[in-house]
Formats: sequence, structure tokens, C-alpha cells
Amino acid sequence: MAVSSKKTKRNQKKSHFIITMVAFLIVSLFPFFIMLMTSFKGTKEAISTNPTIFPRDFTWQHYIDIFNPDIFPFLTYFKNSFVVSVVAAGIAVALGILGAYALSKLRFKGRITINASFYTVYMFSGILLIVPLFKIISSLGLYDTEMSLIITMVVQTLPTAVFMLKSYFDTIPSDIEEAAMMDGLNRFQIILRIIIPLAISGIISVFVYCFMVAWNDYLFASIFLSSSEKFTLPIGLNTLFSTPDYIWGRMMAASLITALPVVIMYALSERFIKGNLTDGGVKG
Repeated sequence: MAVSSKKTKRNQKKSHFIITMVAFLIVSLFPFFIMLMTSFKGTKEAISTNPTIFPRDFTWQHYIDIFNPDIFPFLTYFKNSFVVSVVAAGIAVALGILGAYALSKLRFKGRITINASFYTVYMFSGILLIVPLFKIISSLGLYDTEMSLIITMVVQTLPTAVFMLKSYFDTIPSDIEEAAMMDGLNRFQIILRIIIPLAISGIISVFVYCFMVAWNDYLFASIFLSSSEKFTLPIGLNTLFSTPDYIWGRMMAASLITALPVVIMYALSERFIKGNLTDGGVKG
């Protein structure tokens, strides 16, 4: 009887947990569901005083419109965002690996102070960097270029990249490095052949994080870019929202497609990370 009672309590707790998670998912995903349904509604139905959840007249016209260059140059904005996000994330991860390795595995004077400075910078908002970055970008003649946004995104994400990667590198045993040094490997070879393969899941996580920050950035892009052909998607979406037509279905369709790359990247990276969590180790 006692065993049966314990099983019943465990089942009840499990049921309560499942119900709570389902309710949480419904509440979290409901706004996105409404966005999706609105993107398939006609203009009149989307602004009707008698709102509906599901569209009465299903239409793909809003998705066709946002791929029409005369209405919304989505592909141009997408290319600009993709280039800036990938390059900035790649640079931030590359520099972050070197910085995190130095703070995690090397012992040098001022190491603790430098490490503390990264924690301090991590606490401040990026808006505090706008004025000094604007002066630097302007003095370098990089205003209204993709490079200006790449630099600002690297500056914005690098402290976090170092902070996160150091935590991963701290978990790698020093015995592995010592064995590699006995085999004749130098520091850079150790990073390339030992550290990166063992910390690949963490590196992918950091890359996805940096990519998401750069992809969703509006603040810096609105300040450092002025030519419409160089706009990224967040700035492009703002121009779409500012049109006289103000078509809700078109705006929802553009917003959903803009979010797709981040969702896809996160889903793919999560599967890759799970498959590599147990890889590596000391052999022999």
C-alpha cells in the first residue's frame, strides 16, 4: 500500500508538471499563433472591429507582397542582415576563443583584473557605447557601411562570448593539455586540435547567441546606417511599419519570416550540441 501511494503521488506530480508546461507553452506561443493567423487574413478582416482567430478568407498575398522588391526589398535586407550577423558572430567567437583560453588556462600578471573587467562590461547596456563608437566609426570613415555594424556587433557581443567560453574551457582538464605539450604541440595547435573539438558545443552556443544579437539589432543599425539599400531586416521592418497603407497582414508575414533564420539555426544547433556533448576526452 505504501509503495502504491508513493507511485500515485509521483504520477500526480508528473501530471501537474505536464499540465503546467502545456499551459506555459500555450500562453507563450499564443501571440505567435495570432501573428501567423493574421498574416493569412485579408486587410479588411485584419482590422475588423469583430476580430477572428482563424482567417475567413485564407490568402498568401501578404507573403507574395513582401518578396516583391517594389513593395518591400526583403531579399536585400535579408542579405545585409545575414552578412553582418555571420561575420560579426564569427569574429566574436574567434576572438572569444583566444581570450577565453588565455583567461582560463594561462597564468599571467593582471589576469584576475582582466577577468573582472569582462564581468563588469557584461553588466552594462550597449546603449552606453553609442557615443564613443559613433565617434570612432565616423573618424575611421566607416559610417553607413556594413563594416561599421560588424564592428559594433563584435564590441557588443565579445565580452559575453569570452565570459561564456571561459566557463566551457574551465571544465576541460589540464591533463589533456599537458599530454598534448608532451607530444610537441604548441598553444595554437592545442587550441585547434584539443580545445575547440572538446568545447564545440559551447562554441556553437556562443555563435548562435552572437548571431541572434546581431540579427535582431535595431539600435546600432538605426544609428550607423542611413542608406536604404544597406538596411538590415529590423530597420527594413520599421520602414514597412511606417508605410501609409499600414497593412497588418503584410507586417506579420514579414516579422515571421524574419524570425525563421534564428529559429532554424537554434533548432539545428541544439541537435548538433546534443550529439557532441559526450564527444572528446582523454584516450589511451
